[in-house]
Amino acid sequence: MILGLAGRKGRVVTLVDEVLRAMPVIDGHNDLPMQLRAKAGYRVDGLDAARPEFQTDLPRLRSGGVGAQFWSVYVPSDLPEPEAVVATLEQVDAVHRMVAAYPADLALACTADDVERAISAGRIASLIGIEGGHSLATSLGVLRAFARLGVRYVTLTHNNNTSWADSAVEEPAVDGLNDTGRAIVAEMQRIGVLVDLSHVAPVTMHAALDVATAPVIFSHSSARALTDHPRNVPDDVLRRLPGNGGVVQLTFVPYFVSSDLVAWDRAATAERERLGLPPAPAGWPPAPVPGRVAEPVAWPTAETSPEYDAWLAAHPRPSATVAQVADHVEHVRAVAGVDHIGLGGDYDGTDLLPVGLEDVTGYPRVLAELADRGWPAADLEKLTGRNMLRVLRESERLAPEPLWPR
Repeated sequence: MILGLAGRKGRVVTLVDEVLRAMPVIDGHNDLPMQLRAKAGYRVDGLDAARPEFQTDLPRLRSGGVGAQFWSVYVPSDLPEPEAVVATLEQVDAVHRMVAAYPADLALACTADDVERAISAGRIASLIGIEGGHSLATSLGVLRAFARLGVRYVTLTHNNNTSWADSAVEEPAVDGLNDTGRAIVAEMQRIGVLVDLSHVAPVTMHAALDVATAPVIFSHSSARALTDHPRNVPDDVLRRLPGNGGVVQLTFVPYFVSSDLVAWDRAATAERERLGLPPAPAGWPPAPVPGRVAEPVAWPTAETSPEYDAWLAAHPRPSATVAQVADHVEHVRAVAGVDHIGLGGDYDGTDLLPVGLEDVTGYPRVLAELADRGWPAADLEKLTGRNMLRVLRESERLAPEPLWPR
């Protein structure tokens, strides 16, 4: 019996290794640039060694089987839009500086061919995604300028509505997209910038799919049917993806994958309201991770009280698991199809992560869980990167005037 279990484990490990050699992970969303700003003043030195204050560094990316990474360039969505443009340019600059600092490890990528060349050369392809349409300042010229700097996706909103698109966590104001929003989506696809529908309201997802002429993505979302969180994708949207050709890159954010955690969070919020405490930031209190250096300036804190601390002690926050992440992957495969799944961990964008997925070395554990459930190598390779390569290539083919750097 023990030998049988050991043999199965060995076969799973071998399969995962083979999958990652054939098609490394193309991850849709990593917030390291934000953490470089918060913790290092945009210094990019030292990423070729262990950096325990981050969830991401070059050795761990390689250990996790990452072959391409969309680096998120995010600034808060409540910034005035002209300030957001400047701050986002600083984030884009940080990515370019990071790539330049490690030419043996990283390569700037804009196209599917760029990604494949980088992987073949043993480097990690570095793509850029803007997290939030506020960074465009409602300007097609700004959008085009970012595209010329290598931006390959724009998330239409972050947590606040823009004047032209509705966010997942605010009341809809423009029925998804207004005429300006539809014009921005059209221009994005004309110049080869992917439309990212993470963070938007379901009405916005449908509105974008109604006018999309090229595949869309969800750079870091999960399935709403399994976890009722507004950041997740409803089944009626998932059912439309085959007609569009897009991909949901399943995320590891615990609040998006664990219904128990969502229930706990709602109870914790109600207790704070009962005690007259202001709302706590998402993910608070931060979870201690062995080996991680505490950096209190990087994550928001929250007002507390002895009564609330006692409630927390009596109601410990549940942990999310690798199995729950795999459940979301399987659900999206069942509803949208195996050609419409990918991975978008959201590392360094959340201080709370599932057990076993605390940093970017975690991807093989998700693959092992799925392999243990019977997933064949071909399906796992679609999940790790083949689907995302197809989306990149198709968006390039359908872009009449691509503006990425040559």
